[in-house]
Amino acid sequence: MGVELGGIGRVLIGAAVALLVLGGLFLLLGRLGIDRLPGDLVFRRGGLTVYFPLGLMILLSVAGTILLNIFLRR
Repeated sequence: MGVELGGIGRVLIGAAVALLVLGGLFLLLGRLGIDRLPGDLVFRRGGLTVYFPLGLMILLSVAGTILLNIFLRR
């Protein structure tokens, strides 16, 4: 019933690295101007702006699926 701390540590380090890579990717995409793609929804009312990046999420989903299929193919 003991918890293996080494395994938990590896998971936490892996999650931190994944978040670091994801943050860097978002910074890079913002500089390239990919943050406003067709399909993104922006609602403005008075002083409130709500932004739904649907186009970017679809693009990232397709890219992630392709990368995972390449790297995890058996």
